[in-house]
Amino acid sequence: MTVNPEKCAGSHTHNGKEYFFCGKGCLAKFQASPETYLKPKLVTIGIAPEPKQPAKPMPGVKYTCPMDPQIVQDHPGACPICGMALEPMTISIDDRNPELEDMTRRFWIAAALTAPLLAFMIWPVNMWIEFVLATPVVFWAGWPIFERAWASIRTGNLNMFTLIGLGVAASYVSSALRIGAAYFEPAAVIVTLVLLGQVLELRARGQTQSALRALLGLAPKTARRLEMDGSERDIPLEQVVPGDALRVRPGEKVPVDGRILSGSSAVDESMMTGEPIPVEKNTGDLVTGGTINKTGSFLMTAERVGGDTLLAQIVRMVSEAQRTRAPIQRLADRVAGWFVPAVILVSLITGGIWLLYSPAHALVNAVAVLIIACPCALGLATPMSIMVGTGRGATAGVLIRNAEALETLEKIDTLIVDKTGTLTEGKPKVTSTEGGPEILRLAASLEVASEHPLAAAIVEGAKGLNLSKPQDFRSTPGLGVEGTVDGHKVSVGNRAFLQKSAPPSDATGVLVAVDGKFAGSITVSDPVKANAKEAVERLRSEGIRIVMLTGDHRETAESVAKALGIEEVEAEVLPGQKRDVVERLQKQGRIVAVAGDGVNDAPALAQAQVGIAMSTGADVALESAGITLLHGDLNGILRALHLSRATMRNIKQNLFFAFVYNLLGVPIAAGVLYPFFGLLLSPMIASAAMTFSSVSVISNALRLRRVRL
Repeated sequence: MTVNPEKCAGSHTHNGKEYFFCGKGCLAKFQASPETYLKPKLVTIGIAPEPKQPAKPMPGVKYTCPMDPQIVQDHPGACPICGMALEPMTISIDDRNPELEDMTRRFWIAAALTAPLLAFMIWPVNMWIEFVLATPVVFWAGWPIFERAWASIRTGNLNMFTLIGLGVAASYVSSALRIGAAYFEPAAVIVTLVLLGQVLELRARGQTQSALRALLGLAPKTARRLEMDGSERDIPLEQVVPGDALRVRPGEKVPVDGRILSGSSAVDESMMTGEPIPVEKNTGDLVTGGTINKTGSFLMTAERVGGDTLLAQIVRMVSEAQRTRAPIQRLADRVAGWFVPAVILVSLITGGIWLLYSPAHALVNAVAVLIIACPCALGLATPMSIMVGTGRGATAGVLIRNAEALETLEKIDTLIVDKTGTLTEGKPKVTSTEGGPEILRLAASLEVASEHPLAAAIVEGAKGLNLSKPQDFRSTPGLGVEGTVDGHKVSVGNRAFLQKSAPPSDATGVLVAVDGKFAGSITVSDPVKANAKEAVERLRSEGIRIVMLTGDHRETAESVAKALGIEEVEAEVLPGQKRDVVERLQKQGRIVAVAGDGVNDAPALAQAQVGIAMSTGADVALESAGITLLHGDLNGILRALHLSRATMRNIKQNLFFAFVYNLLGVPIAAGVLYPFFGLLLSPMIASAAMTFSSVSVISNALRLRRVRL
């Protein structure tokens, strides 16, 4: 078995080397054969296995607090500011939580010891029996509470554990000293309920990461690699390297990001982009790891593996976004700054007033005030909603880079969109040909040798025609190409390039001349996306003003705008001028979002209140904008808008509940209802209410997992 030297019972030096032993007869074996016991961090020995040890923290994993993300450390523990359990910054499929396991164990033991104490409230017994039952509950089960309470006092970061620790200590000590009545029951019940609250809270917090774990689970465990001898072999996904040829069969998941070498299929990318319709993939097309191959079989080459895949980028980006703070959280931070000292002061005043009028109730009400006040609910209101909301967005192809962008998106009233790739397909296609199929065949035969985007569209449009190999190919950048095809001199380009062949004045598109005479033209256009018109109408119904911003010719831009019902068009705008357009609208008092490709639109994206990068799903522009859409169309913008509104609505609900809970709970615990109705709040009920407040805030945030986008 393998033994950690740090846990060995002793060591021995031999020939200048130190050897470790576990105390199970190793020394005798060492004396017989010392060189079997090597000195590395792990040594191998032939003994029976030891009992299974608790899992250790993963090496290199950092831990942080969702409420105070500035706290980062290399080991698990409690946040020194709010007292909450820290969470790993790296998301993994394994959802095991040592903190939850420890709190669960403490809760069940505390509950078993507290149950008889509740029975003794009805059938009184000797106080020493209560003392024996309550003491382990308070000092063993409740030890984490006192640890965090003391840490908060020592560092000056007063939090909910400060209040709970003071309340439990006051109940227990007063009972032990027999000051007034015995309060062992409240002390034990408070600890038990607080532990129950921690268990429920930790479970719920774990569920906030469920979306990211689901994304991680999309990656298959193995890949089928094509070997040098032509055979195929299943290998662990970790062994795939860029350049490997991988076979993907029908029904299998694409193992890594790459490009199809041969074959074709329909690939379900819904879990990445939110689009339910499978996408047709052919030779040369990009495929994304984690998507599902539906029909055909294809061979692909691996391009991005491990942490470089789109899936890994998404999880990393969303995980980082979950630790950012939304501007609306500043209100909660300001309140939390004075909340705990104010509650302690109110508790002392409550105890003092009741001491004057009814000493028997002084301690009960003072403790109830300490226990019921819950700054935890106030602190959790925003980060929990952000965590769940960003995770929900990731499953719909909406990647949020920071919480500020998510909050601001709700407020936008103007959306600037690029034309190519956002409103249109971004892939030019042949829509008509003047001169017949032969003209298209000759032009395509020549354009095979060209790298121009329009050339690729012409070649694609000539699929099914018998193309020939061109001779004497020459290209004139910005004008056109020429060469010999089947013995004919063919020229393809614009009017300036073909002026000697005297094309008619009304000829438009890509012009073609054969043997020095004008022969026809090919119209190439970028089709409008099928769902663009409906999406524009939906955005306008949401009160969003839409402006098309493009560097394309005005005639082309206005034609697309007219087809989509967009009234405002800024055409023939250079990339550097796009920022000026955004700034002009902002000076008019508009809150502007810009949707672009994240590269040449970078100045405009940076100037806008919210930048939206329209990704193809293969290359995510993580640094260019606050929001990245994996499916680059207007429906993705609608999803992002709905997500922002749902998340902000959820945050406001949480903040409202937390404020109202404390505004009502603290006065009731202090006894303001006693003169009118004779009602007092038991510390045990106050503890239950405090537990309910935190859990209800998290439960409300978890509703975002099911929000429709």
